[in-house]
Amino acid sequence: MSRVDVRKTYKLFIGGAFPRSESGYSYVVHDSKGAFVANAALASRKDARDAVVAARKAFGGWAGKTAYNRAQILYRIAEIMEDRRPQLVQAVRQSEGLSGSRAEKVLDESIDRLVWYAGWADKLTQVVGNANPVAGPYFNLSTPEPTGVVGVLAPQESSLLGLVSAVAPVIVTGNTAVVVSSYRRPLPAVTFAECLATSDVPGGVVNILTGDATTIAPWLAGHMDVNAIDLLGVAGDTELATSLEVAAADNLKRVRRAPAAEPDFAADPGLEAMTAFVETKTVWHPIGV
Repeated sequence: MSRVDVRKTYKLFIGGAFPRSESGYSYVVHDSKGAFVANAALASRKDARDAVVAARKAFGGWAGKTAYNRAQILYRIAEIMEDRRPQLVQAVRQSEGLSGSRAEKVLDESIDRLVWYAGWADKLTQVVGNANPVAGPYFNLSTPEPTGVVGVLAPQESSLLGLVSAVAPVIVTGNTAVVVSSYRRPLPAVTFAECLATSDVPGGVVNILTGDATTIAPWLAGHMDVNAIDLLGVAGDTELATSLEVAAADNLKRVRRAPAAEPDFAADPGLEAMTAFVETKTVWHPIGV
């Protein structure tokens, strides 16, 4: 009797667990040549609400960790990705239609990007914070603090490097994230979620939903417990991006605006992705007290 393979069931990643979609729906994922690859969970607005609840619950503990500890945890994610190299390379090849060597390069860049952001964890405050000169006997210090729960619309084309480039700057600064993956290319995101689950990232810090951003994003943009939203995933869709900005204005969310086209994620990322989701807190303290 021949053995029947155990096929993977692709699920959501919410609160450190892998639930099926509340809706019970899934959708067909094809590879770059149009062949069937898998059925991915189709997240609903209820799943998005559950992810926001998980992200809010995790925020206090994650924001309260030292920057050095957050750096260690991001580095640990990079270690796990290195260990899961075959699965990630296969997911990128299937999703983006790349050769083996090019998919390896994308994975290398993704791992290196995580390490790069890990290195900034305990340095960002010194670069963007300040000791302000004031006319009086006071210390006046400005320092960045995390915004809170951030909705991240992951890039649609760059399914792994773009995803990492969008998520890493959000969590390294102490925020928690609800991520909507690429609709056509969700498998690298689901595999990345498995790396998060087997690393030291606390449950709820990153939550990954597979499904249609045009359906989920309006609920995230209008959700009163989401503090910011990154519109990378709707690059080039001016009408949708504008509607999401309008929805985000209801509770004065921070918005990282959608670019005209998906950027080159292999380029130097700079600091903007980190500073987009921090608040500047200024403290006055009398000198000599």
